[in-house]
Amino acid sequence: MKKILIVGATSAIACACARLWAAERSEFFLVARDAQKLQQTCADLQSRGARAVTTLIMDANDIAAHSSMYEKCLATLQTVDICLIAYGSLPDQQACEQSVEQAMEQFANNASSTIALLTLLANGMAVQQDGTLAVISSVAGDRGRPSNYLYGAAKAAVSTYCEGLRARLFKAGVHVITIKPGFVDTPMTRGLTLPSWLIAQPDTVARRIVAGINRQVAVLYVPGFWCAIMLTIRAIPQSLFKRLNL
Repeated sequence: MKKILIVGATSAIACACARLWAAERSEFFLVARDAQKLQQTCADLQSRGARAVTTLIMDANDIAAHSSMYEKCLATLQTVDICLIAYGSLPDQQACEQSVEQAMEQFANNASSTIALLTLLANGMAVQQDGTLAVISSVAGDRGRPSNYLYGAAKAAVSTYCEGLRARLFKAGVHVITIKPGFVDTPMTRGLTLPSWLIAQPDTVARRIVAGINRQVAVLYVPGFWCAIMLTIRAIPQSLFKRLNL
């Protein structure tokens, strides 16, 4: 039985992962800002075999609320085997280009708040000297593309932070896995004009994430072909890259 903390628990990917863990009789502490969706997720996991499910309403951008959330989590679970951070938003790039406030708000939602939360959780898990921090970043962070460089910059910050954190926590017996999804069929990507073969289903992504956590993979591209795609994109010379509309 695993004891699992999920922040952003109502996201499609988080829900799909939680269903797999529920089948293993895991115990959950779920955190999200939408009370109705959170309650629905709770009921779904209980029906699928979860040993216990505790919920907490919190906006992850409220950094002052992080400490209280973690204290309540520890009071409930005692220890955390897996912490999955799965929240974020896909900003309007053009709006971010025109508004400093919008750009900073979206960077905070996708990077600053995640880094603040990871700092807190890392210290706690270092004390228990066990467990896994699983963080959903994005392939967008591998290179700044003109179509979404604000989002890409935020995810690049998270990925780089996780790389350093992984090396630090390894000495404490805690594993950090950076998860880099491509396009997934979620509310975040609906409405985008994308080739169907590039769009993965949340259940498929979740199976790969759970397996990657079990294997203690360092960086996980989901689906796996995104590793080759991003390797190719990173290899494009800057002199050519800046002329492309990606």
